[in-house]
Amino acid sequence: MVHSRKVRDVAFVLHRYFGLLVGLILIVVGLTGSLLVFEKEISSFLVQQQFGQVIPQEQRVSVASILETVKTTYASQPEYKLSGINTLPDPNLPYRAFLQSPDEKRLEVFVNPYTGAIVGERVWEKTLIGITYKLHYQLLAGKVGEVIVGIAALLLLILSITGIILWPGWRRLISGFKIKWQAHPKRTNFDIHKVSGIITAIFLTMIAFTGFCWNFWEFSQPLIHTATLTPIPKEPVSQPIPGKLPLTISELLQKADAALPEAVTTYIRLPQTPEGVFRVGKKLPQDTVEYGRSQVNLDQYTGEIVQLKDGRKLSRADEVFYSFPWMHYGTFWGLPSRILYIFVGLAPLILFVTGTIMWWYRYKGKKYTSQPTEIAEPLGRS
Repeated sequence: MVHSRKVRDVAFVLHRYFGLLVGLILIVVGLTGSLLVFEKEISSFLVQQQFGQVIPQEQRVSVASILETVKTTYASQPEYKLSGINTLPDPNLPYRAFLQSPDEKRLEVFVNPYTGAIVGERVWEKTLIGITYKLHYQLLAGKVGEVIVGIAALLLLILSITGIILWPGWRRLISGFKIKWQAHPKRTNFDIHKVSGIITAIFLTMIAFTGFCWNFWEFSQPLIHTATLTPIPKEPVSQPIPGKLPLTISELLQKADAALPEAVTTYIRLPQTPEGVFRVGKKLPQDTVEYGRSQVNLDQYTGEIVQLKDGRKLSRADEVFYSFPWMHYGTFWGLPSRILYIFVGLAPLILFVTGTIMWWYRYKGKKYTSQPTEIAEPLGRS
């Protein structure tokens, strides 16, 4: 009993001060996260409004031809280097090619997959989703902001765990979910805090864990491989051959298709260095993940497969990594869980406001109880 009390006391202190410390950051991250839950739908709507809708036709232009068109069109802007293209099989979506600049700005080029015509371009960092993502991921503060958000995610994880420990429903289950709306505002505020907290705690725990892992990827990736007893695979590379040019995109795509003939191509990432690989994302018929869980990495000079990830035979570590998006964005129950995650994103705001009010009541109570002693002491001395 004494041990349990000590655990609760420690949990209470951590919960209170960590909440006050990172509350405002978590509000920003939570609100932007609520918007990003429907990133795909918002982005598709804005693209259609800006560049028009793609009218499906029977035949698509080859991806190799489209990439060549993009490369030729932007040859006069050498600061931008073609890095890849998304080729989702959705008949109403344009292909989306990416050009990267040395200062890490990304130019999105939209191409009609049926005609091969470029229908528009935009700088991703200046779009609504781009700004929201940068705010969510790094507070618009670059690498420093990325570290701050990563630390905030770790503290959110601790807040979620300590909140679960402190939840009064462990003693009386019904009271743990009850809000006394007619009670004193202090009690109502506490009830809103406890109910909001326990309903969202598990989801916030998943969001916090995945957010921390993503922001500290170099640390978390090998840790997860170790925890899952999965060897860390070698980084796939191409072996440059003196005097030999890379294979054409068409040749490389044929080899990728042969590796997973039943899968469709969802994205291509072009090698950016002589040692870089030609990467092709694949989606199998049974995949529910938008871009699929399979990946073919080829040597750009020989077309040899240097690494193959088959979505049906993933390692334990890869299974964990592929679970991150559905945990973080709430896609595990489809549309219902995504709608739920909008409200989960609002939880940090509700919990910070109610938590601050609870702290204020506690501070005010201590202040008032200490006043009689402070007034009485001079009288006693006289």
